[in-house]
Amino acid sequence: MIKVGIVGATGYTGVELLRLLAPRKDVSLQVITSRELQGTAVADLFPNLRGHVDLAFSAPDSDELFGCDVVFYATPHAVAMKTVPALLATGVRIIDLSADYRLRDQKLWEKWYNVAHESPELLGDAVYGLPEVNRAKIAGASLLAVPGCYPTAIQLGFLPLLEQGLIETGSLIADAKSGVSGAGRKAAVGSLLSEASESLHAYGVAGHRHLPEICQGLNTYAGESVKLTFIPHLTPMIRGIHATLYAPLRAGKSGVDLQKVFEDRYRNEPFVDVLPKGQFPATRNVRGANHCQIAVCYLEQNNMVVVLSVIDNLVKGASGQAVQNMNIMFGLDETEGLGSIALLP
Repeated sequence: MIKVGIVGATGYTGVELLRLLAPRKDVSLQVITSRELQGTAVADLFPNLRGHVDLAFSAPDSDELFGCDVVFYATPHAVAMKTVPALLATGVRIIDLSADYRLRDQKLWEKWYNVAHESPELLGDAVYGLPEVNRAKIAGASLLAVPGCYPTAIQLGFLPLLEQGLIETGSLIADAKSGVSGAGRKAAVGSLLSEASESLHAYGVAGHRHLPEICQGLNTYAGESVKLTFIPHLTPMIRGIHATLYAPLRAGKSGVDLQKVFEDRYRNEPFVDVLPKGQFPATRNVRGANHCQIAVCYLEQNNMVVVLSVIDNLVKGASGQAVQNMNIMFGLDETEGLGSIALLP
């Protein structure tokens, strides 16, 4: 039985973690924290958990966290870094869904998050939790950084092309769209129905916090420095990310069977679905499921490879991937608790 704690479980990633973990017979939810809602029944805030979670929210500094086997942080950025070191020191394993340990470079992290990192000594120890790349390292990790939602969709889309050296790395483009739940569960004008509905707009055009995380991964897979134009957009839907990726094919590679490259790379990956040639993914295909659905095509007229990559930003883009990582860390079947079929319609 894995004893689990969740810090900051009042947001969308927190309730998604609870939805995925509560039904499991091999997991025992020990403590769920919230500073503001301490003493409130979790099911009073999230009625979908009635009959499944009977705990009340505890204080974030609860001593019960030290009795857990693993603690998930579903907190805003710059929160986990304050208390993670103390838990690690007692042998508690950490799965952080925030960005606190995703970047290896302290100065780069502080540049993008505008605050001093409080446990920079751990940046080099944290394992980046993209199972399709780091499965072996994840198994032995004490501190795991769950990838961001945009980085997950974009990296999985570019990964096979970069590993095989098939594309020019100086002018990659990621045109990505996200549902409003990606902004978190908070009162914000931009997330109001009358503001977000029936409209689509770009944001973070001059630079988005996920850009250095994406490039850190792409540089590793390519074995060289890549140049990426990344433009995120907010779309009038609740869940989902759709990333359309563009890359020029390298000279002499026009005869490569790109479909086979993707199928071979992800053949044994339980949560990456490469669609048959001529089929294209949609966000509704993965709603509520821990899957990334991918299609690839080649535009001969301008020598451009186009990859379409979709995920549910709250599942494969956050909490589902976190649970996938937990399964690997504790030597369980990687798919345990993640077999839900996507919701249609």
